[in-house]
Amino acid sequence: MAGTGGSDEFVVFDQVQKSYDGETLVVKNLNLSIAQGEFLTMLGPSGSGKTTCLMMLAGFETSTHGEIRLAGKPINNIPPHKRGIGMVFQNYALFPHMTVAENLAFPLQVRKMTKAVTRDKVSKALDMVQMGEFGDRRPSQLSGGQQQRVALARALVFEPQLVLMDEPLGALDKQLREHMQYEIKHIHERLGVTVVYVTHDQSEALTMSDRIAVFDDGVIQQLAPPAVLYEKPENAFVASFIGENNKLRANIDSISNGVASVTIDSGDKVQALAVNCGDTGNTMLSIRPERVLLSADAPNRLDGKVLELIYLGDHIRCRMAVAGHDEFIVKVPNSSDHAALNVGESCPIGWVTEDCRALDAA
Repeated sequence: MAGTGGSDEFVVFDQVQKSYDGETLVVKNLNLSIAQGEFLTMLGPSGSGKTTCLMMLAGFETSTHGEIRLAGKPINNIPPHKRGIGMVFQNYALFPHMTVAENLAFPLQVRKMTKAVTRDKVSKALDMVQMGEFGDRRPSQLSGGQQQRVALARALVFEPQLVLMDEPLGALDKQLREHMQYEIKHIHERLGVTVVYVTHDQSEALTMSDRIAVFDDGVIQQLAPPAVLYEKPENAFVASFIGENNKLRANIDSISNGVASVTIDSGDKVQALAVNCGDTGNTMLSIRPERVLLSADAPNRLDGKVLELIYLGDHIRCRMAVAGHDEFIVKVPNSSDHAALNVGESCPIGWVTEDCRALDAA
């Protein structure tokens, strides 16, 4: 985990709940500790509770139950402007009647800093986001990407210990969004500031985060570093939400030494790592498209038929009919090691047992 050596409990959600109507909980008994200097992303679909958690941390929402602590101190009753937290929103929230420099100076003036200190901090913050030459412009004279850089600089200019970002790149085009992901990641690494970031974009979360909290239905389904989340999902929701994933329904025949022997709905018998399944009953097999092997010698062999081939440069995306499913995806590296595939042809596939996970049947 990246960090500055600070407390592992810099931000703490302790048994936090949130309800808007007094009946339905949109956040359910949230327990979460964030280390100082960490970049933690709250990831999940709309309505999963991630943005509500961010807004409670910012002070724009109040928790129904439980306590939120910052640097060891409860902040439930502290108003937003006294929490010393930087915020970056999707819509930038810049003052249109102010210049870029005046926008950045505003949070410093609120904190009663001198004009000399304010000028110095504004200059450094603009240089940090490569906007040093734009101080005299107004937000309306900037592109979306430039406005987002200014919003980021404004959130960092007063050197907060904690910065919250709510879908900050959602309004940008794909290429600029990816560029800004690296920009924010590098700024975080240089400053060592703690960042809590909210997004529904899983590739964005994988790119930027030290850890990711995957939310669904008001509950963290899994909290882990990106590689662990992708390689070792703990349940069917996380496996489906993070990255692309082939799912096959199956019934467990037996489990031995952590390996499940199962019968797929098609009648084929294969093996998978037993992760989150009972000793008997239904399970969902999960295997990543890049882990599927095209070989007659592959273990856990099944027969497949090529339905569609899409050339994507570094790999070929092959959609196959496998075990009664027409949406089984195989990512084939674009190299001379792989024989040419043709639509309509049959092709054996398989996988190493450790690359396939037997999860809950939900």
